Amino acid sequence: MEVKKWHKDTVGQKVVEALIKNDFDAVYLQTTEEVSDFIIKHVKFGSKVGFGGSMTIKNMGIQDKVQAVGGIVLDHGAIGLSREEVLATAKKELLSDLYLCSSNAITMDGILVNVDGMGNRIAAMNFGPEKVIIVVSVDKVCKNEAAAFERLQTIASPMNNKRLGYKNPCTTTGVCVNCQTKTRICRLYSIMRKKPMMTDITVVVVGSSCGY
Repeated sequence: MEVKKWHKDTVGQKVVEALIKNDFDAVYLQTTEEVSDFIIKHVKFGSKVGFGGSMTIKNMGIQDKVQAVGGIVLDHGAIGLSREEVLATAKKELLSDLYLCSSNAITMDGILVNVDGMGNRIAAMNFGPEKVIIVVSVDKVCKNEAAAFERLQTIASPMNNKRLGYKNPCTTTGVCVNCQTKTRICRLYSIMRKKPMMTDITVVVVGSSCGY
């Protein structure tokens, strides 16, 4: 276990150094508990907090903690919302005080690679919210951009399709086959090589396994 911890810590710190060189604010934290505490420090009473559909964030129970300190939760993925409510909430998230999400992959040289269905997360990550916090597990660290896109095809996309209940081919094959179905969720791709000029972004690299 100590060797595993050493490796996660070493990789995490190297990625943080690379992110900082790419103009991102970045920090490495070992546990999801530390991440949760870090996020809540950015929530003020009355703050509108947008959630980008991240399982990494959801599994930390952040929403309840946001509400406990008087924050307002904006979550287009909440159960029971109509299509119109989903769209309306996703648009509100674009102008939130704090936007929380994850990244599908991150490279050793500090590049974030993502794939979206609607494009709302990619949009909010880059421009709109006053503050963005992106939480990424070291499990998502890839050697380079090519490896990052491979991770999207072999891990992130199939698992998210399965989670969301779409009967796309990858839920049978376990890997992306570049399907042409109407229910395809891999529609928009984003490569963040540098921090967007007008957006305050902190990338939190966490040494725990979380998310897809």
